[in-house]
Amino acid sequence: MGSDPGRSLPRVSHLEDRIAQVVPDLPTFAVDDGFAYAVPESMAHLEVGSLVRVPLGPRRVRGYVVSLRTGDAGGLKPVISVSGDGPVFDKTLLEVLRWAALHYVAPLSVLLGRSTPPNLPRGKAMAIDGDIPALASPLAQATKAAEAGEHLRPSYLIRGGDYVQDVAALSAAVVAAERNVAVVAPTVAEGEALAEGLREVFGRRVISISSELAARDATRRWMTAEHAAGALVVGTPEIATWPLGSPALWIVIEEGRRAMKARQTPTLRVHEVVRRRALVQRSVMVLVGPVPTLDAMARGAAVVEPTGRTWPLVEIVDRNEDSNGTRSVAKRTVQAIQGTVKRGGQVFVFVSRLGYAPAFRCVNCRTLRRCASCMAGSDRGDVCKRCGNGLGPCRECGGRRFEPLGAGIGRVTEELGRHLGSGAVGGVDSGRQVLVGSEKDLPFVPETALSVAVDADSLLMAPHYRAEEDAVRLLARVVLTVARGGGRRGLMQTGQPNHRAMAMLRSGRSVEYLQR
Repeated sequence: MGSDPGRSLPRVSHLEDRIAQVVPDLPTFAVDDGFAYAVPESMAHLEVGSLVRVPLGPRRVRGYVVSLRTGDAGGLKPVISVSGDGPVFDKTLLEVLRWAALHYVAPLSVLLGRSTPPNLPRGKAMAIDGDIPALASPLAQATKAAEAGEHLRPSYLIRGGDYVQDVAALSAAVVAAERNVAVVAPTVAEGEALAEGLREVFGRRVISISSELAARDATRRWMTAEHAAGALVVGTPEIATWPLGSPALWIVIEEGRRAMKARQTPTLRVHEVVRRRALVQRSVMVLVGPVPTLDAMARGAAVVEPTGRTWPLVEIVDRNEDSNGTRSVAKRTVQAIQGTVKRGGQVFVFVSRLGYAPAFRCVNCRTLRRCASCMAGSDRGDVCKRCGNGLGPCRECGGRRFEPLGAGIGRVTEELGRHLGSGAVGGVDSGRQVLVGSEKDLPFVPETALSVAVDADSLLMAPHYRAEEDAVRLLARVVLTVARGGGRRGLMQTGQPNHRAMAMLRSGRSVEYLQR
């Protein structure tokens, strides 16, 4: 006969009636309600949020304690062991994670895993200290509520460019009150840049966390943020479900960005999760960015907009003014770039498409060039990138001359190189005077004298219902790469301009446009 695996488990006295409800760490809805286990006398320190090992059929699996109660423990299998030095969530965060599991239709165990550090929480946390300056908050009521540990209606602070000064001013009094502040940035690069600027103000009170950290470092910073008082945590979207010592103030940077929504299921939106946390944990949420989302406005966020312009001057260039309509960069745009280069200024040219051009067509009959074998669209070469067959001449007229439709980074770089010299044009990391890049390059663009958006109307006419809102947000980010003053400006080059959106860009204001 085989040995009984249950005999090796610690026995529980029937006088001990403490029972733990444990959700096994398995990605299935079948375990959402959890299973009851007896708590041995040696585990008196067990609490909600503890990581444990429990028997499940023939296996021993990790699980999360979601509740504790007293009752008859007779017949229940006992908890095998406790993992780590403390809980990974508390009752209020558990409530938020339960809501998220229902809202995003995901197993509860998956959401509970989002609050857990990569490694078991053990050992010592990092020390934090640093001076706290007295700064005037741009949202005095929100800062005062967070300082007192009270909940307040969310606010949206319209700002553009460098957020260090605003985040520092919002956080100073809260950190001085020995309460934590959490700042969520869209990308690792932006989060690190923001944390670096805040360290100059708050010293080692600033804890930066990102998805690029090694598991050991991420766990240590998780522990520091959870046990610290008066810490300023700056991280990427995953920290929205981390405990972080129940922050009294949440600051979400540019919450409308695509990076602020998880790409894999469950598709958590930072704005929604943090809003729920602020409500359940009685804290304050402040959204910061150049263009508020319609979601934030519809849900009652108090929008605070400056009296002046949010971003520098914007000029609209209609590409239809050119007699030669085959160029991707208009003549007036080229002249503006040449003038800026002659004055020693740097230029950023934003292109929404990668590659050379999205499509090619026959010069004679204007038929789109496609592969005869698989019907895939073509690029500059004569071989199909999908199936490897030769593309050959035009399928309709036999012509062998093709022209590009639309502009990609390659085409724009080539055209500008003909006007300015190839040595003056390059990628964002090239250090040249004219930088050409896409949305992924925006966090790395240095301060420029002129920014140009090629084919801005293609963003406004994208085939989805958020097209105008997303386009305005992206174009505002392009314009905000420009330094203020000295006649510096942004150029929006269009073929079929959306007059409402372009008027908003010229005015440097966004709320009135979104409200209409």
